[in-house]
Amino acid sequence: MVNSYPPVNPKAPFLWHGGDYNPEQWPPEIWPEDFRLMKLAGMTAATVGVFSWVALQPAENTFTFDWLDQIMDGLHANGLSAVLATPSASQPAWMSAAYPDVMYGDDHGVRHQHGRRVNYCPNSPSYRRFSAQMAGMLAERYKAHPALLLWHISNEYGGENGAHCMCETCAAAFREWLKKKYGTLDTLNVRWWTAFWGHTYTDWSQLTPPYATGENKIHALNIDYRRFMTESYLDCYRNERDAIRKITPNVPITTNMMGTYMPLDYRRWAKEVDVITWDCYPPVNADVADIAFSHDLNHGLRDGQPFLLMEQTPSSQNWQPVNALKRPGVLRQWSYLAVAHGADAVMYFQWRRSRGGWEKFHSGVVDHAGREDTRVFREVAQIGAELHTLGDSIVGATTNAKIAIMYDWDNRWAIENGSGPVIDKRYVATVIKHYRALYRKNIAVDMVFPDSDFSKYDVLIAPMLYMVKAGVAEKIEALVSRGGTFVTTYFSGIVDETDLVYEGGYPGPLRKVTGIWAEEIDALYPGQSNTIVMSDRSGAYACDYLAEVIHAETAQVLATFGSDFYKGSPALTENTFGEGKAYYIASDPNDEFLNVFYGRILNRHNIKPLLSRNVPGVEVTVRVKDGRQIVFVFNHNTGSVDLSLGDLKFEDLLSGEAVSGSLTLKEHDTRILRR
Repeated sequence: MVNSYPPVNPKAPFLWHGGDYNPEQWPPEIWPEDFRLMKLAGMTAATVGVFSWVALQPAENTFTFDWLDQIMDGLHANGLSAVLATPSASQPAWMSAAYPDVMYGDDHGVRHQHGRRVNYCPNSPSYRRFSAQMAGMLAERYKAHPALLLWHISNEYGGENGAHCMCETCAAAFREWLKKKYGTLDTLNVRWWTAFWGHTYTDWSQLTPPYATGENKIHALNIDYRRFMTESYLDCYRNERDAIRKITPNVPITTNMMGTYMPLDYRRWAKEVDVITWDCYPPVNADVADIAFSHDLNHGLRDGQPFLLMEQTPSSQNWQPVNALKRPGVLRQWSYLAVAHGADAVMYFQWRRSRGGWEKFHSGVVDHAGREDTRVFREVAQIGAELHTLGDSIVGATTNAKIAIMYDWDNRWAIENGSGPVIDKRYVATVIKHYRALYRKNIAVDMVFPDSDFSKYDVLIAPMLYMVKAGVAEKIEALVSRGGTFVTTYFSGIVDETDLVYEGGYPGPLRKVTGIWAEEIDALYPGQSNTIVMSDRSGAYACDYLAEVIHAETAQVLATFGSDFYKGSPALTENTFGEGKAYYIASDPNDEFLNVFYGRILNRHNIKPLLSRNVPGVEVTVRVKDGRQIVFVFNHNTGSVDLSLGDLKFEDLLSGEAVSGSLTLKEHDTRILRR
């Protein structure tokens, strides 16, 4: 087990504080004021260059780095570092006009017009050539610059286009990718089950992307195109990364991700970046558990290595249906929420609010008034001062979770692409629902993936594990055999990696460990429900959405359905397997059921929260460094609360005061303690 991780860059062994800075939008006369305000706000890093391609290369053979030289020098002179971005998310208009192969193709195979952002073909040779050239030139020019802290490749790969280019370049590259993956057409036809509807391919040239007007009903094709696009955009990242790495081998390199963004498999990306960074933009009325889940998902991408919160809005956004202001204290609280769940940086978009363009109403640290006495600026400055006080006390700290929840992009693609049993598949919502049950109990959870190491966990939860990849069932069996607990649900163990159904009965490879087989799955209409009736008469709980007709083989029935033709059939089973237990939940239960169910599992494994008495709306999250617990206490309520600390004694890391007995937290208050 890792005791702590080193800082992302030893030049900055503290919690970074900064944000996206776009000086090319402003006249040079404003830049000195930016530097002054950055220092006043306690900034330590600025992300520069994200959308600056045309400002750096206004024509194919013309380069203008002078302005960026001034920015890099100005940052360093004022004690700030640079997260230096490559500008490849937004190619110049001259490039799109002269090299039309750079343009993105829609799901009819028609190339887009120039504009927007991330509007390029990821397999375009011209795009790859120009982006690698620019990355190399930036690296060569700034390789020895003292401000350089981190490389930020491009921006939010995939973007609003959905990472699904279907131009002729991508179509040809997809065929080559399929040849490499399957070897022969016979193998592809078998794995894709193309005999259905007579869709067998007889020549590689017949294969196309899943066009809107073409072949898009072969599920394996659709899933494979997602995989191909993930690799295509990842190759774009590698293309720039490698150009930079050979010039600055000791400067970390990353790109910013987007939480549960469906089109790209970030677990595949995690192996290629030096640190995970992500952009967090929940609505102001979001369930804070959902935000915590997204942080934990990113924390898990590199198996517990701390991540960087690269972007969040200082207050309001501009692209959601309702763009409310963050209430006083919420920015501070949500910033520390990220830190509590594994972040070693707190950063924002945007530094100075743009005067025009799509995001002119997206808030900035510096508003259109340009003042330092605004509510938002003062709150950012408070965070900056506090991060300075915290120093290196949190950097690299780990979490010691004994419970893991599995998430898988391939599984999501397969579920959401499927044609039954309901349209609204709810995969992400279901995973979060199980996460919330533990979050409400202040129990630490690690997010894991099919290729993760399960050996350090006592409990593994895999809701809706529809796709079971090769070797995963065996890893689950090993966990349970040694005394662990495995929990899965309806719609699990159905297909393999090419969406072929496992023969012999659901849940396929999970049948042995769960001790059940599923005969049918019922879809319930909105407003329709059933009941999970506990066999020990301890309670009955509402359930809805999906309900499976299952049969216990070696499993014990713990609960049955209360109505419909499958009344009395198993709704919850427990199977003893080796030294451990495997549970199968055959419907979507209410929160009360999950609260009781997971409470019993926690008791079995003696897993307890740090504080014995939970207060609704109060979160207690722990990171560990050098053998000491760093305890984040959040009051997510709209009123003050008193929290008993029992016999535990703490040091307040911000005030230095000793804390014991009880703690009073005001609305949206956050305390950071250590013991």
